[in-house]
Amino acid sequence: MICDLRVILVPSLLTRPKGARLRAMVTVEVAARLCMDLAEVTEGVRFGNRTWFVRGKSFASLRPFTKADIKRFAPVTPPSGQILAVRVASLEHKEVVLMTRSPAFFTMSHFDGYPAVLVQLDTVRRRDLEEAVVDAWMASAPPELARSVAGRRLH
Repeated sequence: MICDLRVILVPSLLTRPKGARLRAMVTVEVAARLCMDLAEVTEGVRFGNRTWFVRGKSFASLRPFTKADIKRFAPVTPPSGQILAVRVASLEHKEVVLMTRSPAFFTMSHFDGYPAVLVQLDTVRRRDLEEAVVDAWMASAPPELARSVAGRRLH
């Protein structure tokens, strides 16, 4: 399937050192396409936010910060730009993601005890986001669907 990727160049990288790679910013539409390309995914609205579901169970959603969220970050400024919340398989997996993935992956106190991480779209690498979205889908899909898709991906 051909994916329509809208690329936005990061201005600070336009005057990059010789040999440095130019990185494209991930947009909400790129994240949406990554979600919609997975099996049996539907898009809807939950709690007023754009959300992606596999067989009725959410696995990713846009997560703008509320006034309460911003207060929780104080005195630190919250990450800027669009934020995507993605489910993870367990709280242990959440800790691994937060320790090993890029700084684009983070959490906040509102998500304590909940198996999900937040992703800052304008700083995440597309490959890292794609992995996170697939992992979120696998964690949320019914076991028989996840097994059938995992089996097809291995062949």
